[in-house]
Amino acid sequence: MGNLGGGGLIAAGVILVFLGLVLRLGIIDWLIDFTGLLLIIIGIVLGVFGLIQIFSSRKGY
Repeated sequence: MGNLGGGGLIAAGVILVFLGLVLRLGIIDWLIDFTGLLLIIIGIVLGVFGLIQIFSSRKGY
């Protein structure tokens, strides 16, 4: 803890307060739902780009 200094302790305190508020206010359920939807969308986009690369490559694999 001595290596953090004053600025590091303030940052750690702000992060802990923020996490406490998120857990206390029930925002975490919304964040989990949003993150799941975002991961699904990213997975679909990556899959489409992968298929495009496979079909557009000259070697065929």
